[in-house]
Amino acid sequence: MAALTASAVFVAGCTASVDPDELPGLYRNEKTGGEILLGSDGTFSATDVSTDGSSDPADFQGSWEFLDSQESSDFVYLKVKDGGLGVTAGIQLYTRSQDTVYFRDDPDGPPSLVLKRVTAP
Repeated sequence: MAALTASAVFVAGCTASVDPDELPGLYRNEKTGGEILLGSDGTFSATDVSTDGSSDPADFQGSWEFLDSQESSDFVYLKVKDGGLGVTAGIQLYTRSQDTVYFRDDPDGPPSLVLKRVTAP
C-alpha cells in the first residue's frame, strides 16, 4: 500500500484568507489527473492522488474540516476512512485560496501536488 505522509508547515505570507464555506467543490491537477471532491456535507473523496509526490496514486475518502491556524498555514484536515492509505489516519490539505489547494510533505520544499478548482462548463 502507498505510504503517504503529510506534515505541518509554516509558510509566512503564502496563504490568503479563505472562507471555508467556499471550499466545497472539485479540485484537479491537470498534469496527473488526480482529483479531490470536497463535499458541502463535510465528506471528501480523492481519486488517483499522491499526497507526497513519491508514492503511487491512491483513491481514498472520508470527512474534512477546515482549520484556521493562527500559528501556521490554514489547512483542510482530511480524516481518511479505512482503506486506500493503509495506516494513515489524516492528511493536511493546505489552502492557497478558494480555488487552489495543495499537499506539502516537506516544510522546506515546494508543494508535492497542487490542485485547482474545476468550474462547471
